[in-house]
Amino acid sequence: MSELSHGGKALTLSQARALQLAAQGLLQAPRRRARREDLIAAIQRMRLLQIDSIHVVARSPYLVLYARLGDYPQVWLEEALESGRIAECWAHEACFVTAADIGLHRAWRAQVESNHWADKHAARMRDANLKDMHALLERVRTSGPVRASDFERADRGVSGWWEWKPEKRWLEAWFASGELMVTRRERFQRVYDLAERVLVKLDPPLDASLSDWPLQAIRRRFILDSVRALGITQARWIADYFRLKPAVDERELAPLVASGDLLRVQVAGWDSAAYVHSEHVAWLDSARQGRLRATHTALLSPFDPLVWDRARVRAMFDFDYTIECYVPAAKRRYGYYVLPILYRGRLIGRLDAKAHRAEGVFEVKALFLEEGMAPSDRMLVEVAQAIAATAVWHGTPKVRLGRCRPAQLASVLRSHWHA
Repeated sequence: MSELSHGGKALTLSQARALQLAAQGLLQAPRRRARREDLIAAIQRMRLLQIDSIHVVARSPYLVLYARLGDYPQVWLEEALESGRIAECWAHEACFVTAADIGLHRAWRAQVESNHWADKHAARMRDANLKDMHALLERVRTSGPVRASDFERADRGVSGWWEWKPEKRWLEAWFASGELMVTRRERFQRVYDLAERVLVKLDPPLDASLSDWPLQAIRRRFILDSVRALGITQARWIADYFRLKPAVDERELAPLVASGDLLRVQVAGWDSAAYVHSEHVAWLDSARQGRLRATHTALLSPFDPLVWDRARVRAMFDFDYTIECYVPAAKRRYGYYVLPILYRGRLIGRLDAKAHRAEGVFEVKALFLEEGMAPSDRMLVEVAQAIAATAVWHGTPKVRLGRCRPAQLASVLRSHWHA
């Protein structure tokens, strides 16, 4: 199948957005209550689910899933991990992937010298602490799974990302190099076990033949999976999805277009070609005919794959977004944990949120609409409903609203919550 079989008509940017939202599971709200299999399907559709431990509101993986599934029990994610339906690995960053994909990631990391800090950390730990690390590995082998909290730290009171106790660093090093895997989580804390004991419980079972794949075949698969997950993408955005090096360019994609795996299309206003996976040809045709209608309104995690690539989200949605929890407080424009607001195919604003779980309060410290955004009554109703529904799912059903831009939004939003 080639580009020419779909004609030369360029997609509008709005149509391209709809195609990307469809592929990401964000085009329309779910039409029924979520089922356990929907969680696995959502991760498979995205190809990965980034893990982040910040929990001023629900941790990122739960928020990413909620935006796609609606109300679902958060414990489903832990149950999927413990039962072997999903597994943890380094991909875009630390991620959950489905059992069907973990073998590919392990084969990739076994062959690639990565510049990621996790790999550098693992190498440094092995070089400096080989005897202690092997003793730790032997403990896991003979006594079973361990948590970092099973080990006391000598320097009590010290905390912070780079102040992990030695055993935590060693566990992470063995995880990064593949000897240990995460068998389950307890209160979101990793429980580590030998990889061989985790792999045997995978469902579906591990495909051992993946370890024989050459690097180029795995890279090709990751490129195709990235394009499938993104729905539509420029070549320069592909490598970021799985942190591939070197970057992907149009020359590398040309054979995939020639083989029919990818379709090369045009988007009005773009100076580069766009690429669509052949499995999405029906969506591509529907988008061109204006039949992909975006109707979903949701709050997005800062680590949602729709928004984590700043260049991509600016080009696709004209939305300038920085994850400001890693920015010094004095330099933040919008707040610490800022959630983009998706409304019917557009990113129309953002809010800085904090959950006060003991009080049952979901605090919106600040809410900002994009400059020049003229909110309709429907937009305000749906945004208010999305915030309220997220708060209820989170177990903090009372919404408290701080400042807004424009200021008059505050009274309108509050009126919907207290009607």
